[in-house]
Amino acid sequence: MHIVQLANFYGPRSGGLRTALHHLGAGYVASGHQVTLVVPGRHYADETLPSGVRRFSLPAPQIPGTGGYRAVDPHRVRAVLRRLEPDRLEVSDRLTLRGMGVWAQRNGVPSMVISHERLDRLLEQFLMPEPFARRVADAANRRMARHYDTVVCTTAFARAEFDRIAAPNVRRVPLGVDLATFTPARRDDGWRHTLSGNADALIVHCGRLSPEKHVERSVDTVAELTEAGHRVRLVIAGDGPRRRALERRARGLPVTFLGFLAGRGDVARLLASADVSLAPGPHETFGLAALEALASGTPVVVSASSALREIVGPGCGAAVDDHATAFAGAVTGLLDGPEDARRAAARARAEEFAWPKSVQGMLSALV
Repeated sequence: MHIVQLANFYGPRSGGLRTALHHLGAGYVASGHQVTLVVPGRHYADETLPSGVRRFSLPAPQIPGTGGYRAVDPHRVRAVLRRLEPDRLEVSDRLTLRGMGVWAQRNGVPSMVISHERLDRLLEQFLMPEPFARRVADAANRRMARHYDTVVCTTAFARAEFDRIAAPNVRRVPLGVDLATFTPARRDDGWRHTLSGNADALIVHCGRLSPEKHVERSVDTVAELTEAGHRVRLVIAGDGPRRRALERRARGLPVTFLGFLAGRGDVARLLASADVSLAPGPHETFGLAALEALASGTPVVVSASSALREIVGPGCGAAVDDHATAFAGAVTGLLDGPEDARRAAARARAEEFAWPKSVQGMLSALV
């Protein structure tokens, strides 16, 4: 069948969304399907990726304050869909492309939307009171769920807002991790020494430097550890609208900003060479960067307010309260334990999330 994937907020540096779309699309092609990915870009482009996925880029303006994200006008998307004539529609955008479910219904195309974020949490983040945020999110989610055949959530955390409204068409399908690219074998002790300098422990934070990721908590965690006399260094890999503010916050602390790492191999080497990875974002509905750290044999300290509490458990990391003191305590607890055991536990947990399993789950939801 011809599967068309739709996504805004997709670009050269769009992190987890881009990774997920590429792996799912490649898996669909490997299963014998035709796949077209429609995304925003600076200009029109029609190309075939090495995976066999056809990627069709539509010109779209940048969205202010997002660090370069773009969003295609839905009218252009509908025009392209009429030409592509999909057999199945997979949408990875609940906001700017929310009307695509209606298009699918009117044109008799079975459709699926993947919920990559919690709408109620997003509204709360923009200072909307919690009760009001829930009411607004519930109303929007009811409308959206009615317009798609299937709503896919990757974790119980992501599914909670749909369970709250008793949506009948929700399925849970976890994402996966590239276990070949992200592996403990990528560890590079020489590079680790260069990055850490005189530090006893190398801590990493990988991801987009945007408000919802709460990267400042990683910086404050290192401040807590340094104040307590621990010799650690934090390396932050990623870029985004919060970078300058974070650099000011980290002034005088053992923190290195690497910027965006374009090569997946470079990210994998960094993660495998670290002692602990941090994922403090409280709104993560899955957390691919944290799973990539686990696959690299590196334990992760995560926000217990996020979906990562379902993925990271004792032995391979810790899920803690949303403040630097709790994160610092978890880091020292992990470092005090036997290194071989925590690295083996991290890898073992990641091996439960292979991409082929995720692909089959998504295809089952699409049929």
